[in-house]
Amino acid sequence: MSCVRLVQGNQACALGALAAGARFFGGYPITPSSEIAEIMAREMPEVGGTFVQMEDEIGSLAAVIGASLGGARAFTATSGPGFSLMQENIGFATIAEVPCVVVNVMRAGPSTGRPTSPSQGDVMQARWGTHGDHQAVVLAPASVREVFDLTVRAFDLADRLRQPVILTYDEVLGHLREGIELPDGVRIEGRATPDVPPEEFLPKAAPPNGVPPLPAFGEGYRFHVTGLTHDQRGFPTDDAAQAGALLARLDGKISSRRDEIVVVEEEQLDDAEVVVFAYGVVARAAREAIAKARAAGVAAGLFRPATLWPFPDAEIAAAARRAGTVIVAEMNQGQMLGEVERAVAGTAKIVPVLRYDGEPLTPDAILDALLDRIAVPKGALS
Repeated sequence: MSCVRLVQGNQACALGALAAGARFFGGYPITPSSEIAEIMAREMPEVGGTFVQMEDEIGSLAAVIGASLGGARAFTATSGPGFSLMQENIGFATIAEVPCVVVNVMRAGPSTGRPTSPSQGDVMQARWGTHGDHQAVVLAPASVREVFDLTVRAFDLADRLRQPVILTYDEVLGHLREGIELPDGVRIEGRATPDVPPEEFLPKAAPPNGVPPLPAFGEGYRFHVTGLTHDQRGFPTDDAAQAGALLARLDGKISSRRDEIVVVEEEQLDDAEVVVFAYGVVARAAREAIAKARAAGVAAGLFRPATLWPFPDAEIAAAARRAGTVIVAEMNQGQMLGEVERAVAGTAKIVPVLRYDGEPLTPDAILDALLDRIAVPKGALS
């Protein structure tokens, strides 16, 4: 039977990973994600899994990639500086098509910044942190229960897409405790495996869905893994046509599934004259501000992306056209603001409400903008 438990956000992530079948965690403790590693150190041996504390975050994700290639559902968790160190291996996992999950509990930066303070300053890094043309799948929960659910979804997408998936939320959500009802069990489709004998196997010969099957090392299938552009055999190639075809396929396997990857929540938008675009913990403040604004006679609604990347450009553009005004509320200097402006393309007025001093964005700051609908409220950063 399911039961209601008082659960911390980081604990919900750990519980979601275990429920999803994660059996390898490679990590290095860093505030404010450390509870995930602590729980994994205790629980992984209990389910027959493996916990490894590596020498740094570079080695952590390298170990996760190796474990995944060995057949384990594997993940790591980190924050700001550690996430920066992981970018090269995120790129490697992308081109080598290694399913894995990276959890980034955001804190104020740059560099050491304010290690125990919240921020949403890594959402562009999650998309563009690793070099080269590539797609990214980034999920952003807004409640403790959604941390659990989107952790499960991250493992599911990683397996189905053969792609690193990033789950990101901020320090407040990581340490928030809520009473939630956990499910009895979860179901994950799992990665596709070869349906041909080893002697006929071409590791990067993709089926029509664009995602090649992935056997585990040691199962009798021989394949080469490289960060270089490679041919259908998995071996490096400098041939322009094959390199282009590989990168097009890596892009296409995500872009062709955009509608099933992108998840947004829309509240009270049917009659809204102003839309608040907010994600993560800021969406909670926005929800309270919208309730107060409606009580004051302002028809406001919430647009909350649970998927940050691929960016829900068509969805926010449609909501903006209906409303006429979009308030973009986030705890950074406007990282999603630019994406909203690009998607809306001048069809609606855009009003930023930003805070980036390491303190949470409050409902009152958003409410001021809702009641004002003219400019960023005075004192938003105080």
